Amino acid sequence: MAGNSTPELIAAVSNAGGLGSYGCAMLSREQLADECKRIRTLSNRSFNLNFFCHAPPNVTAEQEDAWRAKLAPYYAELDVEVGSSAGGARRPFDEETCDAVLAIGPRVVSFHFGMPKPGLVQRLKAAGMVLMSSATTSAEARRLVDLGADVIVAQGFEAGGHRGMFSDVRHQLPGRNHGVGPAGGRCGQPAGHRDRRDCGRARRGSGAGARRGCGAGRHGLPVLPAGKVSAPHRAALRGAHDDETVLTNLFTGRPARGLVNRFIRELGPINATAPQFPTAANAVTPLRAEAERRGSSDFSPLWSGQAAALAREVDAADLTRSLAAGMFEVLGDLGDAARSAQGRQRTPAHN
Repeated sequence: MAGNSTPELIAAVSNAGGLGSYGCAMLSREQLADECKRIRTLSNRSFNLNFFCHAPPNVTAEQEDAWRAKLAPYYAELDVEVGSSAGGARRPFDEETCDAVLAIGPRVVSFHFGMPKPGLVQRLKAAGMVLMSSATTSAEARRLVDLGADVIVAQGFEAGGHRGMFSDVRHQLPGRNHGVGPAGGRCGQPAGHRDRRDCGRARRGSGAGARRGCGAGRHGLPVLPAGKVSAPHRAALRGAHDDETVLTNLFTGRPARGLVNRFIRELGPINATAPQFPTAANAVTPLRAEAERRGSSDFSPLWSGQAAALAREVDAADLTRSLAAGMFEVLGDLGDAARSAQGRQRTPAHN
C-alpha cells in the first residue's frame, strides 16, 4: 500500500492484535522517520515496514519523450503542463534506507519484488529483525528462503496492484490455490493468505502459520477508513463488479491489477510505449492529480484484486479482530476433525 498507508491505519491493526504494515516505498528517509515516530505515539505494539527491491530503471530520454507524446492529447484536454514529476519516486531498498530502518528498529521488515542485497539482509538479521517477502510461485518462494526470508507472503494471479514477482514468470500465472498457496509448506516457511479458508489451507499445508489479508480493494484489502485511498478510488470500488479488473502497465510501467477506467480503455491495458517501472508514473501523475482534483478517476490507478465486488468500508481494528476470530474458528474446526479421526482409528472394528 505504498502511497496509501497511514500511521493511524498501522496503529489500529497493531493495537487490535495484528501486525500493522506500512508501505514505505514512496517515502523519503525523513518522512519514514516521522511516520514511524507517529506510529509509536499511537501504539506500543510491533509493526512492519515494507519496501520494494526492484532493479533501478534503465530508461532513455527518448523513451520518456515517446511516452509523453503518447499522452499529449490528455495533457491538452486537461490543460496540464507537460513536464517531469515525482510520480516514479519509488526507490529500491538500499544502504541509506537500511541505515534509516536500523535507526528506527522495527520488529519486522518486508519486501516486494525479491530481497535486498545479501549485505543488507545480514545487517537487518544481525539486528534481530524478522524478514518477509512476496512470492508468486513455489520456485520464487524457495529462492526467497535462500536469500534470507523468514516468512513468505504467497500471492496468486488474482492479487490486486503490483504482484511481488521477481523472476520471469510471465508464462506462469497461477492462482493462490494452484501451487502458490502451499509455497510455505514446500520451503518450510510460514505463508501469507487472504481469507479464513486460505488460512485453514495454509495450516493444513505447511503447519507453520499464516499472514492474513482480506477481501477486495487496495492491494486486496477492504476499503479502510484509516487509509489514504482517494475519494475517486473509493467510489470506483463501491460500484465494482468481479469482472472489471485487468493487468495494466500504464500507470507505472509494470503490470499491476486494477479496475478498468477511461485511460485503460483508450490506450489498452498493456502499452509498449510505457517506459520501465516506475518511470511511466512520471508522465501520468500530473494527469491523475488534475483529474482527481475535478473528481474524476479517469487517470487514477484503481488497484484492486479480482474480488473487487467484495470491497466494503470497514474499521481496521474491527477487521483485524474479525479475521483473528475467523482464523481461530478454522483452527478449532481442524482440531475437532483431527480428534475425531484419531478416535475412529482407536475404535475396534466390529463385524
